[in-house]
Amino acid sequence: QVQLVESGGGLVQAGDSLRLSCAASRRTFSDRAMGWFRQAPGKEREFVAAINWSGRNTYYVDSVKGRFTISRDSAKNTMYLQMNSLKPEDTAVYYCAAHFPFGRFDPPAATKYNYWGQGTQVSVSS
Repeated sequence: QVQLVESGGGLVQAGDSLRLSCAASRRTFSDRAMGWFRQAPGKEREFVAAINWSGRNTYYVDSVKGRFTISRDSAKNTMYLQMNSLKPEDTAVYYCAAHFPFGRFDPPAATKYNYWGQGTQVSVSS
């Protein structure tokens, strides 16, 4: 069992920055691709960003490209999401997730992630 714990959310103003962290409970983290998803009230969960197991390849939804940066520190079993130039439409609960360790890496497919954190709220005021 892999446990994922997000932190770093909060209430900020438009244009501000936040850094989310996702701490994994086991070294299994180092063998898996990881991702960030978010869910706004009344909307479906959507893909935000993902990073492969080595950290060399990253993927983003178009709406956050150039503003968000995903990274990982395998020594700390921790993944990050640096969010800059935040907008009110970024308001959501943000979840980190661990991709299945086998099979093709499919960054935006939520069904391909089998461990999820509890979520952290990000609220951006205008």
